[in-house]
Amino acid sequence: MNRLQRWCGAGVALVLAGACAGLGAGCGGHGAAFPGVTAGPMPADQTWPGVYYNPVYGNLHLTEQDNSVVGRWRRTDSSHWGELSGTVEGNLLRFKWTEHTYGSVGPAADLRGNGIFVYKIGQNDVPELDGKYALEDRDETGDWHCVKQLNVKPDLNSINGQSPTGTTSGDQWQ
Repeated sequence: MNRLQRWCGAGVALVLAGACAGLGAGCGGHGAAFPGVTAGPMPADQTWPGVYYNPVYGNLHLTEQDNSVVGRWRRTDSSHWGELSGTVEGNLLRFKWTEHTYGSVGPAADLRGNGIFVYKIGQNDVPELDGKYALEDRDETGDWHCVKQLNVKPDLNSINGQSPTGTTSGDQWQ
């Protein structure tokens, strides 16, 4: 391996590390335990199903059946889409997630990990999800904060592996 190949390999590793941090996930894993996070009571008159907005990850659509929650999101730049599933205990959702890159195939096209969301009431009495997530096989975690979009119904089928059309950004605050 010549010097140029070594430098290119190191550059790719740095880009991947930066992309991982740019996920907001930092990276994280080994089944990251998210220490210090415990379940509490669900806020009065609140439920998990809904659509939650994050400026990077777009609208996260969540549905619930029994104590299981499933969700999907498409990033606001339409570069990735993801899906999660997990279990609820009070105001705490523990989940596993996979994020797919539009237009890519193979093992490098998908990222996987786990995470948590804590359901709470934020400013102006608007429900929020305070979350953390981690990439599998990593120790670092990142933040994933979402604000519930009032009166917007989740539609998991609106997000799938089909490339979004147009060049405008995806989901927006409502």
